[in-house]
Amino acid sequence: MKTRSIESAYRLARERYAEQGVDTDRALRDLGRVAISIHCWQGDDVGGFENAGAALGDGLAVTGNYPGKARTPDQLRADFETALSLIPGRHRFNLHASYAEMGGRKRDRDALTPAAFGNWIAWARSRRIGLDFNQTYFSHPKVDGGLTLTHPDKAIRRFWIEHGIRCREIGAAFGRALGSPCLTNLWIPDGMKDTPADRRGPRERLAESLDAIYARTIDRRLNVDSVEPKLFGIGAESYTPGSHEFYLGYAVSRGTLLTLDAGHYHPTEGIADKISSVLCFLPEIALHVSRGVRWDSDHVVTLTDDLEAIAQEIVWGGYLKRVRIGLDYFDASINRVAAWVIGTRNMLKALLLALLAPVGALRAAERDRDYTSRLARMEEMKLLPAGAVWDQYCLTRNAPVGDAWLAEVKTYERTVLAKR
Repeated sequence: MKTRSIESAYRLARERYAEQGVDTDRALRDLGRVAISIHCWQGDDVGGFENAGAALGDGLAVTGNYPGKARTPDQLRADFETALSLIPGRHRFNLHASYAEMGGRKRDRDALTPAAFGNWIAWARSRRIGLDFNQTYFSHPKVDGGLTLTHPDKAIRRFWIEHGIRCREIGAAFGRALGSPCLTNLWIPDGMKDTPADRRGPRERLAESLDAIYARTIDRRLNVDSVEPKLFGIGAESYTPGSHEFYLGYAVSRGTLLTLDAGHYHPTEGIADKISSVLCFLPEIALHVSRGVRWDSDHVVTLTDDLEAIAQEIVWGGYLKRVRIGLDYFDASINRVAAWVIGTRNMLKALLLALLAPVGALRAAERDRDYTSRLARMEEMKLLPAGAVWDQYCLTRNAPVGDAWLAEVKTYERTVLAKR
């Protein structure tokens, strides 16, 4: 698409939105300040680099066998750089602890140090992006019976507590080196396949373990901690100690962030309504935006009503500075670079749609109890020319407009991925 036609379409769209009281230039500036934390594990099917070829398991599963998966850290970094070049804006990279580079010196997870992530830090600095981090409580022999921080054996719990402590130190090292605070997130797969006889014990052990992990105060300018609940998992269908209620109570009482994952609740339950609820009691939250299909299946994020509802709650509630938006999905049935691009661009599109809404007029109608006008305007805004505004955003951020990015992915697949 030619630059002139994009700019012409944008001028018309800007006039149309101005009639609705919406400043499109401001919307684009606001969107440009948003940094999405893009997850590393889409690029290699959550494999990591500790043990090549190790089974995933422990409540996670990836489906598909599309060719070209990243098998080395350098390949993963190159793939992400390609994706990043096709996504407008400046974003972040979200690592799991299992992506450590040992350099031939094996260290178990309870002994990880920032040195194992030195290449990641140098790369992120060269790319001028921030890093986020996740503690890895899966795909390890000490995930005994699917249990980690809730295990009855104190020695196993101690191993995983040490892992959590080390990860916070690594997160702080990221923040210090890159000048941008790292969000270090904790999720565990612990739970029961069938109905438990003791729900209390595992939760009390989990609270004790978490307190041990978070005992040391770390400067929040370097590292910010977050805990992530889940309703159920594979092999933990009936009970998870780390439920929404448990972690909400923990976050409020201990001062951590809460991570809301779009796939971690009932299949028909959305997280949008939870955002303003928990932000009444927490200064910040984190999101893992995903797309569950009938269960927590972590499909690539698409521009659905659920995604738009999440974006509306963030933008309309004035929470853009209080919500750390991250993505979490892993689809091995399609080109993995394309999966990154599609999901991230859709998250940005949803935010733009929310920024382009005539929120002032909608709230005025609501205050006047004119619910008819509120509904009518909500529906009419769906056909306003948001596409022209999105194209302008891509153009001004040196990202491909429309589906032009797909040709670049196909070229990368033919010249790079197909040769792996």
